[in-house]
Amino acid sequence: MNNHVHMVNKSTDFVGSLAKGLRVIEAFQAEQPRLSITDVAQAAELDRATARRCLLTLVELGYAEYDGKFFALTPRVLRLGVAALASMPLPQIVQPWLDQLSDQVGQSCSVSVLEGAEILYVARAAQRRVMSIGLMPGSRLPAFCTSMGRVLLAALPRDEARSLIESSDLAPRTAHSLTDISDLMQELDRVRRQGYALVDQEVEIGLRALSVPLLNQRGETVAALNIGLAAIQSNAAEVVSGYLSDMLRVQAGLKRVLQ
Repeated sequence: MNNHVHMVNKSTDFVGSLAKGLRVIEAFQAEQPRLSITDVAQAAELDRATARRCLLTLVELGYAEYDGKFFALTPRVLRLGVAALASMPLPQIVQPWLDQLSDQVGQSCSVSVLEGAEILYVARAAQRRVMSIGLMPGSRLPAFCTSMGRVLLAALPRDEARSLIESSDLAPRTAHSLTDISDLMQELDRVRRQGYALVDQEVEIGLRALSVPLLNQRGETVAALNIGLAAIQSNAAEVVSGYLSDMLRVQAGLKRVLQ
């Protein structure tokens, strides 16, 4: 993370006033949202006159407000952070959430996007291997028979989803696999209505998976999140009651940051 040290190789490349302004912004903390000039000067290790000039510049630009005694940052400062988040690739944004969810529920979790008639794994947090095939970012599986694939297909216009299913190799992978196109379309309608997909041993015997869509701030489906687990409960519906609420919490958290 220290590449900025090597980038600045001569003093003329370093803008001191910008650095001071950033130190002034960083002086504001959640526990101290309102600061006087003296407070800022101390926290940013600047003299009062410099701190004052930086603060008044921030006020002029709309990044801070001043009530005659105290300065406080305005929500405009969030633009700086949101711009950084927007430029982060999806895997980087979702990985900490996946790790936390996986630790919490003790199961493997993944995030995928739709590429043609397949899902592409972009992030994964594995607990123990329940599938015979090792999955990792970059792995692909058919969309029609996977829980993440069904969530992603259900978000498409119906005729587009149908043509992707028709272009797939619908050979059954297990005795439980849905292979009839009208059955699959009905299942997509159900997934769209209920907001999640549950696949019970259709990809591999002994494996169940529950998926929810990951939505951006506009409510559009940009990816899918799943939990994969061994089919040890007698009733597949127990998977929904056991895990859906945790997944919806992650969905809500990510909706705030996905552009």
